[in-house]
Amino acid sequence: MNAGKFIAGGIVLIGVAAGISMYWLQEYAYYQPAQFASGQEILLTPIESGVPEPILVDTIQGIDSASVPMKFRACFTTPMTLAMLTETYVAYKGAVPLTAPSWFDCFDANAIGEALEEGKALAFLSQSQIAPQIDRVVAVFPDGRAYAWHQIAPDTANAYTGAAPAAPAAPQPPAQTPNKVE
Repeated sequence: MNAGKFIAGGIVLIGVAAGISMYWLQEYAYYQPAQFASGQEILLTPIESGVPEPILVDTIQGIDSASVPMKFRACFTTPMTLAMLTETYVAYKGAVPLTAPSWFDCFDANAIGEALEEGKALAFLSQSQIAPQIDRVVAVFPDGRAYAWHQIAPDTANAYTGAAPAAPAAPQPPAQTPNKVE
């Protein structure tokens, strides 16, 4: 009877240790402070040239991971107005911010996503294909708060989700005319 209790207790302890390890790996293990080049912190893609260029950034903090390109998140402020940004830079349709670790509290993906849906913030293309099939997206609020993250490029989303690309419409057979008997 005692052996069964020890085995059950061991299984529970192993499960707890595995759960703590997985949580730590997801929340802390692979993140590091993002490195930003002075004057090149955040880039946006202009409508005219299509070549990303730096924008004005006042304060910035970010996290990144060398192992996975989707882990990049940044919070910053910019003195640039939404009117100027929309006239100059490429808007990004389908922007969906990804959640950040709980300890990176300046980045609230749910609040940013809601603001984008309600039109209280606008999304812009920072850099297309910053990694294979990954875009960097920037969302800007009217008060100058801004956020950046990586997301799967819309035209390649099926490669990651496993969804099959939409099949082309099947050709319709030619209309048959009734046979006339003479």
